[in-house]
Amino acid sequence: MLLSMTGYGRAEYQDAHLCIKVEVKTLNSKHLDLNLRNGQLLNSKEIELRNLVQQRLQRGKVYMSIDFERIDLKNLLQLDEALITQAYQQLNALADRLNAHKQDLLRLVIQKVESIKKQEEEALSDNEWQQLLAVVEQALEQCEQFRRQEGEALSRQISEELKRIEHFLQEIDQLDPLRLQHIRERIQKHLQEISQHEQFDANRFEQEMIYYIERLDISEEKVRLQNHIHYFRKLMESNESQGKKLNFLCQEMGREINTIGSKANDAQIQQHVVHMKDALERIKEQVQNIL
Repeated sequence: MLLSMTGYGRAEYQDAHLCIKVEVKTLNSKHLDLNLRNGQLLNSKEIELRNLVQQRLQRGKVYMSIDFERIDLKNLLQLDEALITQAYQQLNALADRLNAHKQDLLRLVIQKVESIKKQEEEALSDNEWQQLLAVVEQALEQCEQFRRQEGEALSRQISEELKRIEHFLQEIDQLDPLRLQHIRERIQKHLQEISQHEQFDANRFEQEMIYYIERLDISEEKVRLQNHIHYFRKLMESNESQGKKLNFLCQEMGREINTIGSKANDAQIQQHVVHMKDALERIKEQVQNIL
């Protein structure tokens, strides 16, 4: 089963005391590259969050944002009357001395006092941390589901390109005997011409012909390419995504296709080689996004 490195997940939770929102976006990358945006309250938990993301997503460029907010309506409605009164009296007296405008003085005092009163938020409680982890897990699960769906689409596209390569490989396999026959005919024709030469060395000629024929033989390349295709499909059906192995296998397939093209020395086979290269390039593009 193939997993794409492109994914998206989002989860939310809200009750009378908490509001949590988590969003995850992933793109392809050779390694895990996590960009975590979280508030100051969660700084102490950043390492644990990074380890969780690495365990679940493994690889890719990951953008995760976490919004964590405490909601306490009771405290929001309570004002520190003594502090506000003291601050108002001081600012009112200052305005009198400076002959300054007093419009909206009370509103400004309340805003200033609440800003000063606000202290650093306390560390997460165990219940808050567990609830946050649950929301993060939900977002990661959605992202993994997205990756599975994208992986299925990639698998279908790659399977079609593998079929194209196999089709052209079969065409080459049918053309190869004709190619060898033409080579034999050319060799026999030249042999008749040069055998009449008085300096002709039959043993030397036989050795050179064996070497020449071996260099033109593409049987091994065809077999290896077919084996690579079978192994490629086997990796695609594996329970674990095998992006790195598939990338390496693409390189091996490209090597065999290039060798067939260079050895064949046949116009029709060269055309099929071009088509196989085209299909392989499309496979490489898809494999770059596989986990």
